[in-house]
Amino acid sequence: MVSDLTGARWRKSTRSGSNGGDCVEVADNLPGVVAVRDSKDPAGPVLTFGRERWRRFLAGTRAGRRPSHD
Repeated sequence: MVSDLTGARWRKSTRSGSNGGDCVEVADNLPGVVAVRDSKDPAGPVLTFGRERWRRFLAGTRAGRRPSHD
């Protein structure tokens, strides 16, 4: 899924620590898509998810399940 990320407002995950370690940033203000990137490499690759897939990913993560590849 290729998306226009112009206007993305990035925020650090609430699960990220303040020690500068492994952190992700999420932009969920874009129409129809949620974008995720590595906070240490903001110019690097970005993963994008449709909103429903993102909801399923979060629900599965909270339940301790590993992501599926469907």
